[in-house]
Amino acid sequence: MYRQPVRMLAEVWRALWRKLQWRLFAAFVVILIAAVSVQTITADFFAWRSIAGYVATHRTNALSAPGALVSQAIWAFTISLFLATCASVIAAAAASLFVSHRIVGPIQRMMEISRRIAEGHYHDRVPVSDDYEISHLALSLNSMAATLERTEQQRQELISNVAHELRTPLTTIKGYMEGLIDGIVPSDAATFTLVREEADRLSRLVQDLQDLSRLEESGVSLHIRPALVADIVAGAVQKMRPQFEAKDIALTVALPPGLPGVLADHDRMQQVLLNLLDNALHYTPPGGAACIEAAETGAAVRITVIDNGIGIAPEHLPHVFTRFYRVDKSRSRAAGGAGIGLTIARRLTEAHGGTLAVESTPGRGSRFALTLPAAPAARLPSVRTA
Repeated sequence: MYRQPVRMLAEVWRALWRKLQWRLFAAFVVILIAAVSVQTITADFFAWRSIAGYVATHRTNALSAPGALVSQAIWAFTISLFLATCASVIAAAAASLFVSHRIVGPIQRMMEISRRIAEGHYHDRVPVSDDYEISHLALSLNSMAATLERTEQQRQELISNVAHELRTPLTTIKGYMEGLIDGIVPSDAATFTLVREEADRLSRLVQDLQDLSRLEESGVSLHIRPALVADIVAGAVQKMRPQFEAKDIALTVALPPGLPGVLADHDRMQQVLLNLLDNALHYTPPGGAACIEAAETGAAVRITVIDNGIGIAPEHLPHVFTRFYRVDKSRSRAAGGAGIGLTIARRLTEAHGGTLAVESTPGRGSRFALTLPAAPAARLPSVRTA
């Protein structure tokens, strides 16, 4: 019958002991008790022995010189009190050192580790020994260090990828220019066209990097207004159709009648569709097909870009929207992809309050579904947007 109250008291004690302020209070009480106990025992020990020795030595003179006996007693008490105070100070110091080592020691280790992390040693971690508040702080510091370590790795990968992507068109342009100077490459329209295409590729990469930087800093400006889905799709298809025809890939559009408009920045959403179509173009072989479909889904409109290309393996699907991620690095580099088009597409879509998801089957193609909020019918433009 006494187990339940005892268990409750034990749980309360454990809960209080996990709080740093209660541990400090308990440490203060322990030090105080240790000091008082040591002082009392030491005073009793030395006072008793000092007074007993004096009485035994001056037993015959005790009645004739009571003042001397009192003086000796006071002196013995003073000596014993001094010795007891010294002993209690030593005991309190020892207890304080023990408590500080248990409480302040982990904090000092965290300070040292945090200093090393600030210097760039992101792999350092604070040892965790229990489940108290200090350990929770250590876990938070370790989590922060792990995040900084991942961020540093991403930064290094970003620098490496950007350097590679910038170097590729620059190397091509430099090679053509050296060939023109040496007379190895003919100075005709085809050569200049190739040089211009590489320069355009370099310009697009720089623009994509700027867009990605603005999106990650939430600094991109959007002019969201009601827009017709047909206008957005038509503009993107018009720009991409020549490239699809050059690669012998059929590009079709299937928009149902009466499709509601969307709340979007016309130019930015056209940029999203261009990135999705460019992805379909790169990974669909000649003779393949791509299609843009749209449908109303409640208070939103879903625009889907479908291709029957090589598809994406399931283990790569969670990473396709990660910047500079490539399912096949050699193929995507040969195709000229920088690995940030889909990242920009998702960031722009989310900035509109929409979603961008992907479904894919290896060897059967991919489906990129773009969902945007529908616009009120009364606010839709009556003419096509330029």
